[in-house]
Order: sequence, then C-alpha cells, then structure tokens
Amino acid sequence: MKALSILGSTGSIGRNALEIVRRFPDRFTVKALAARRSVTLLAEQIREFAPEAVALLDESAVRQLKPLLPAGGRTRVVCGADGYNAVAAWESTDVTLSAMVGAAGLLPTLAAIDSGKTIALANKETLVMAGAVVTARAAARGVAILPVDSEHSAIFQCLQGQRREDAVQLLLTASGGPFRKRAREEFAALTPADALRHPTWSMGAKITIDSATMMNKGLEVIEAQWLFGVPPEMIRVVVHPQSIIHSMVAFKDGSVIAQMGLPDMKAAIAYALSYPERLPLGQPPPSFASDMAMSFAEPDPEKFPCLALAAEACRRGGTLPAVLNAANEVAVHAFLEERAAFTAIPRIVQRTMDAHELSQDPSLEAILSADRWARAKAAELVSAGR
Repeated sequence: MKALSILGSTGSIGRNALEIVRRFPDRFTVKALAARRSVTLLAEQIREFAPEAVALLDESAVRQLKPLLPAGGRTRVVCGADGYNAVAAWESTDVTLSAMVGAAGLLPTLAAIDSGKTIALANKETLVMAGAVVTARAAARGVAILPVDSEHSAIFQCLQGQRREDAVQLLLTASGGPFRKRAREEFAALTPADALRHPTWSMGAKITIDSATMMNKGLEVIEAQWLFGVPPEMIRVVVHPQSIIHSMVAFKDGSVIAQMGLPDMKAAIAYALSYPERLPLGQPPPSFASDMAMSFAEPDPEKFPCLALAAEACRRGGTLPAVLNAANEVAVHAFLEERAAFTAIPRIVQRTMDAHELSQDPSLEAILSADRWARAKAAELVSAGR
C-alpha cells in the first residue's frame, strides 16, 4: 500500500490520479491533497478520500472550504506556501505527485525531496527552472524522480532494461497542436477558444495553450535534459499528429524503441505511482487495424518560434530557463484573458529573455529572483502592448 500526497488534486492530472486510487483501493491511500482554489471539488475529494491534511493557497479559500467539510472529520486544513510545503512533505506519505501548474510547483517539490519522498513529477517547470538544484538534492537524499508527462514516461519506459550509454537520441513526439495546418498569417486573429481545442489530448488551459504554441514541447526538451542526464543536442522533437507513439529512443546500432498507447494520461500516471509494476487499467491498446496510419514531420520553426526560444534557454542554461518559463506564464495568462494576442506570446518571451542578465550556476535564491524579475518584465511588456 502506497500513501500519496497529491499536489494539484483538482486539476486534470490530479483528478486522473484519484480515479486510479478509486480503482485500486488495495494499492493506494490518499494522505494529503493540495489545490489552488477549486473549493467545491476539493471538498468532494475530502469527503471521499478522508486525507489527513489539505492545503489551499489563501485564507479566503480556506474560509470557503471549512463549511463544506464533513462533520466530525479530522482533516487538517493549511494554507499558503508553508501549507503547500507541509502537505508535499507530509510525514505519513510515501509518494508525492507534483501536478501543480507552473512555477508554483518548484518549492513544494523540493520540500518533498528534502523529506525523502518518491516524486511522481508532472510539474515540468520544477526541472525547467531549477534542474541542477532539484536533481542534486534528489541524488543527495536518494530520492527517485519518476516522470508523469506522457512523453517522458515513454522515454523512461523505452530505457528500461537498456544500457543508457547505448542511447544516442531521445525523440519527443508532439501532436503539433490545433494550428499545425493553419497558415502563419492567420495566427494574429486566433482566440483563446481556438487555441483550447486540442485535437487529441484533454488538458488544463495553460498546458493546452503551450501545446498550441509548442512551448510545451520546448519545456519538455529542457525537462528531458535533467530527467535523463543527456545533453540538449541529444534530444529531438518529432511531430506525430495521431499521438499514438508517445516518444522514442534511438540506439547506436540503429534500433529505435517506441512506447505506444492511446492518448490518455492514466497509463503514465499509473506507471509512476505503481512503478516498477504495471496496473491492469483495462485500457485497450491501439487497434493496429489496416487503416490505421501514423505520420511524422519536422516542427515548423517559423510558425512555432517558442521551440527555438526554449532550445536557446536550454543551450545557454543558468537562469535563462527560469526566465523563459516565467515570461511564458505571464504571456499565456494575458492571452487567456484576451489582453495579448496569440502571436504576442513568443514575442514577449523573446524580449524578456533578451533583457535578462544571465547568471550561470545560480543558487535557488538566484533562480527565484530571476523568476520574479521575468514576471515583472513580461507584465510590463504586456501592459505596453509589446
């Protein structure tokens, strides 16, 4: 029986993880939950799973939650950054699922690592921002970081039983998002509703927009560098619209191993939570019927400049990946609120990166400072309409 702490329990990954717990009550128990502000759903999760502790971001959300809790319940409610860190490192848990969105996941994930928890990592920003810090701390504590993103889970699975030194290329597949076939000239008029219609995956709003700009794939390249300890030039992005092959590994003898499955996050989540075992999820494999076609293509750098921006941040390192991530979060938020155009997202990220004074080999404090600076700079660019 594994005891879980789920950070981001009301989001897409968190809800899928709880569905796995629901289906395998003999394998998992929920000890702690954390959410941003979805009070009603969190209250339902508390009533069903009776965790020992839950965390919310602010006191107002806590005040809304308390009247919804079951009478006589013993769930402790905490709030703020300290509350999140406490839930991430909750004493009675074995595994912390880090499924928060954005930079907010970094410090709770570090708190879980410092307390010796196994990390099921769905928050890619943790490694994008502070890959060197996070992996060093995990190594010092003997903590395993197991990937939950479908692409990184696929690579992790492809490497099982293989010699790492025989791998020559990690091939991250990308659906290409909803605008793969759109003309670049149409991008300026795109709306949030257009961008939120992902062709194959069901995800939260921010990740769906990142998929539309292909920034999500750029962030995954940076994440893969740290998860698998490989140089950036060993990682390649391949557009695969059907989303059946989740990623691949090429080896020095010319062999390629691919991990395949239907586009559903439950398999990747379950593998991280149950590793090294696999759970009988009852999900069918791809049909492999005679009319099943799979296609591949190179990403278009002119239409999707965010990929090049992420590659630059990955290559230059230091504080630049944190700046890339922070500026992107601000720009995506502005687009979702219709305060910036879709085409403004890469422009704001580029200008923020250009204005940044890069610091190599930064401390955690320097990374967090760069994150704050980049948010302020990107917000300034949004306000100025640039």
